[in-house]
Amino acid sequence: MSYLYLALSISLELIGTSLLKASEGFTKLFPTIGVIIAFISCFFFLSLSLKTIPLNTAYAIWSGIGIVATVIISVSIWKEKINLASIVGITLILVGVIILNLFGPGHNESSSGDKTTESSVGISDSTNN
Repeated sequence: MSYLYLALSISLELIGTSLLKASEGFTKLFPTIGVIIAFISCFFFLSLSLKTIPLNTAYAIWSGIGIVATVIISVSIWKEKINLASIVGITLILVGVIILNLFGPGHNESSSGDKTTESSVGISDSTNN
């Protein structure tokens, strides 16, 4: 279910970003209202996904897919230009997201919740002294 929340968050981020362009610097009322609703909803669903997906993995997926999809939207809908440097940069982002998902933290850990709790307790104890 967490990955469904993450996908919904990404979709809402793409809608919000597209409406940000359409709002023309927040000078158009309805796109501006759409931006606010889309981004609040986006971060709400991102926060739900973070209940089980590690932050670094979720954010890498969220931002990586968001960047790639935003470029596709900007080229196809807004008719913006793209160059070779942009394509290389986007490719590097995708490779980074794939590497993080295959080998990053959260993999091969038996109980990440226990480790988080221990770290939290350690931080709490040191701040109370």
